[in-house]
Amino acid sequence: MSDITTSALSETDTLSVGGERRRRTGGRGAERIRTGAAGTYRNLVNRLAKTELLDPVALDAMHEASLTILEEIGMDIMLPEARSIMKAHGADVTEGSERVRFDRDLIMDMIAPAPREFQMFARNPERNVKMGGNNLVFAQIASAPFVADREGGRRAGNQEDFRKLVKLAQCYDVIHTTGGYPVEPIDIHASVRHLDCLSDMVKLTDKVFHCYSLGKQRNLDAIEIARIGRGVSMAQMESEPSLFTIINSSSPLRLDGPMLQGIIEMSSRGQVVVMTPFTLAGAMAPVTIAGAVVQQNAEALCGIAFTQMVKRGAPVVYGGFTSNVDMKTGAPAFGTPEYMKAVIVGGQLARRYRIPYRTSNTNAANTLDAQAAYESAFSLWALTQGGGNFIMHSAGWSEGGLTASFEKFILDVDMLQMVAEFLTPLDVSQDALALDAVREVGPGGHFFGTAHTLARYESAFYSPILSDWRNFETWTEAGRPTTYDHANRIFKEKLASYERPPIDPAIEEELDAFVAKRKAEGGVATDF
Repeated sequence: MSDITTSALSETDTLSVGGERRRRTGGRGAERIRTGAAGTYRNLVNRLAKTELLDPVALDAMHEASLTILEEIGMDIMLPEARSIMKAHGADVTEGSERVRFDRDLIMDMIAPAPREFQMFARNPERNVKMGGNNLVFAQIASAPFVADREGGRRAGNQEDFRKLVKLAQCYDVIHTTGGYPVEPIDIHASVRHLDCLSDMVKLTDKVFHCYSLGKQRNLDAIEIARIGRGVSMAQMESEPSLFTIINSSSPLRLDGPMLQGIIEMSSRGQVVVMTPFTLAGAMAPVTIAGAVVQQNAEALCGIAFTQMVKRGAPVVYGGFTSNVDMKTGAPAFGTPEYMKAVIVGGQLARRYRIPYRTSNTNAANTLDAQAAYESAFSLWALTQGGGNFIMHSAGWSEGGLTASFEKFILDVDMLQMVAEFLTPLDVSQDALALDAVREVGPGGHFFGTAHTLARYESAFYSPILSDWRNFETWTEAGRPTTYDHANRIFKEKLASYERPPIDPAIEEELDAFVAKRKAEGGVATDF
């Protein structure tokens, strides 16, 4: 169920009603939980007009510059099988070289069949998500090497914390999918880590999940685990995408072997590829945001075109991850004005190509503080206005993605739910216009006791999870708790109330047998 909280009037607060001083009773709003409809934050739709930072002429200039890069400079394609596929489709491949160049018309012809919208299928059909168009899908943080909470501090990723974070993702409807491993559990050997982690994704959640493209066998194992989890045939699985992978180019202008192999395995079987360059202006991309986005666009178009070479019509997402670096230290910066501009322009380009758009909720804060909130708020502002469809790292991202924070997860969920409420269309029905209530109260009265208010007060407004609306005296008597305190308490309460989603015992038995078999075979080869 969604953690939608409701507040009446806060304990011992004072307000004036019709000139009369009254004491407010109740308590901190976030303490009382309203159990709303389970589907409150499913299938979000962003009906807002999208911000367009560039006019059509400027956008066209960016598009053409990207195609010039692919045509004249090209990309290093670091997998012979991929170069062979590209050559068969008309790319300029030179024997003995990894460099591949692409005619601009070839790129546009190749990306044309990519679907504008598609659905991803979860183990629980109620958790299916719609990608593209005006749909908005939030995914949990992925791939952090560290995890943190107030008591345990910052520590290396481990299986226990991995499972806790996955459970938290299941607890909130505004988190539509897991993003990947929310934290890397390094206490599980890399040869079998994907088997344990993906098995947990199936058992601990009933949502769409992600697999890493780190070699062919891992992709094949992940596809089979997703198929078993849904209880469908491979033919049905290939026609109903149930798994996604993030493909990062090695900026500048390279696609490495595991990423290319991932495209081949996933696209050939109808699963979702999210093609995402990681272009930091001033480091792996030109120092200007325009130049960095042009490079991002070139790399994205190359990868998207390749998915369609592998299988025409394969579901693919245009990913953007362009930000800037701190030029004093070289450290990545997130939630900046530059990041916002890149997000919005990336959305314009994705819409030009009619391909779903992935972006991210980011910040570079090292703890749960004002920086963590305002950088995430700017990220969410940009991606909402910029038309993001699939939002990675939506909840839990801290320290520029190096740390998955339990407390930041709760803060982010609160902010995501606020975004969801903001996107809810304003009710302007006759009942909502409330003329009868205005007639009843008339000039100089108040609306607290009207039938109109009493019928709606419990659900009239969004009540934040973390905001503390008690007056100063009551807050002081309670020990002056901070947002950090509330977030720490709430994530523990949610874990304590977590319930594993139901799963068919036959499916769980088949899943366990597959994992045991693959472990007995040694999993995948590693060099350690």
